[in-house]
Amino acid sequence: MPRPRELKISLKPVQLTLCIALGLWLGAVAIALSLWLAWHLLPDTVQPLSQRLIPPAGTVAPGATSDQQSPMFEQYKQILRNQEIQQAEEHAEGSVRNLSNPKCQFWLQQNRNLPTEKSRAHVLEFCN
Repeated sequence: MPRPRELKISLKPVQLTLCIALGLWLGAVAIALSLWLAWHLLPDTVQPLSQRLIPPAGTVAPGATSDQQSPMFEQYKQILRNQEIQQAEEHAEGSVRNLSNPKCQFWLQQNRNLPTEKSRAHVLEFCN
């Protein structure tokens, strides 16, 4: 019966280190070459995302004219005004100093029951 052959492995640290370094270097070169090729070939076929999303300055998006943008802007400003008024009212209601002010309490109650521009203006005036 033949004897199984023994496999002798000789470990040479310098040779092993050089092989690993060569493999890492070749891998880095392959990655760099792939990125360079992609950089030069893809921009010709695909438009960058930033150019697709943001129209050039001075152009208007299709279907959006300044007439359509103005009502939206006015609505935005109105919402901001309403938020400011609401914050002022909440501050006025929570202030201890305003609890002893009868004019402030009256206009706060009026504004809660029937909010109008007049009642809001008086709340802002009397409830500091």
